[in-house]
Amino acid sequence: MTPPPAPRPSEPAPDQTGAAYLVLGMHRSGTSAMTQVLSLAGAQLPNNVMPGDEHNAQGYFEPWRIALFNDERLRAAGSAWDDIFAFPCPQVAEAAAWRGRAASLFAEEYAGRRFPLVKDPRVTVLLPLWRDVFAAAGLCMRCVVPVRHPLAVAGSLTRRDGFAPQKSVLLWSAYMLAAEAYSRDLPRAFVAYDQLLGDWRSQVARIEQAHGAALPALGEAAERGIEAALSPDLRHNQAVGELADLGWAGEIAGAVYDWFAAAARDETTDTAALEAAAAALAARQRDIGMLISPAARDLDAARTELLSTRQSLAWDRRELEVLRARFEALHRDWRRRTDVMEEAERALEAVLKG
Repeated sequence: MTPPPAPRPSEPAPDQTGAAYLVLGMHRSGTSAMTQVLSLAGAQLPNNVMPGDEHNAQGYFEPWRIALFNDERLRAAGSAWDDIFAFPCPQVAEAAAWRGRAASLFAEEYAGRRFPLVKDPRVTVLLPLWRDVFAAAGLCMRCVVPVRHPLAVAGSLTRRDGFAPQKSVLLWSAYMLAAEAYSRDLPRAFVAYDQLLGDWRSQVARIEQAHGAALPALGEAAERGIEAALSPDLRHNQAVGELADLGWAGEIAGAVYDWFAAAARDETTDTAALEAAAAALAARQRDIGMLISPAARDLDAARTELLSTRQSLAWDRRELEVLRARFEALHRDWRRRTDVMEEAERALEAVLKG
């Protein structure tokens, strides 16, 4: 006999402080789908959201200005979003100034929102910074961590960025280690990506139970929106191969995935396996970090400059098209006026001859 579903937690009292919903984890691991569910259920997106593209047609739901800031912050510490050694959070000089900039940006992007929804994977590795920002804003924090097999994430990153699978599973491991370590004292739920797509209602119920609070606006309209959004088409990449084939990178990722898979099944477990994985990653950082992190930083800086140049060229092209259209309109008007004048001159000449 199937037990009845657990009752939903009560709605927050009207005078209760707001809560920031944080979607933590690695790029391409289901964070966008999870964010869309939470936004449909009443958590509030920022003013400026990163649009979708050929890799994610439904959208990324990321605060793009905050994402740009986070990229800048990581580069300032000699790191980048695709640095396999971005965990632990890289330190930087003038931390207070960075924190102030983050707070101002958050206030601009989420002005007036009681339940801000923050999804930028970079926030995961920079969570010590952002926790200070949320706390200063008077917000409690509720975390959701999507769990997807690292080889499925690797397949997606290979398709989008051309990354080797070893790099991809190490990136996934670093982000997931950060997600767990930096949220350990916060209300949080670990959600298996495949379970979210297959039975989102049970996963939303788990989220609410873990948070001890109902989602802000999970009504019938939200449920219809979620049903429409979570299609099987979101399973773009399945796990292919074995982690054991990836050497020490696969060993670290395998230990991390086993822990998170158990957590997504609500199986209590201590963090010894994660501590060991973090120690193994730190040992590799001591050996090769000076080669990896600066290269990741410099490549990210080059990508940013290239993107800026492309955007500038695109703007110039749009301006050129506007000017061309304006010129063509003026030329057509000139031709029309010329035709009218020529017709008038012919009419006048005919009158004079008559």
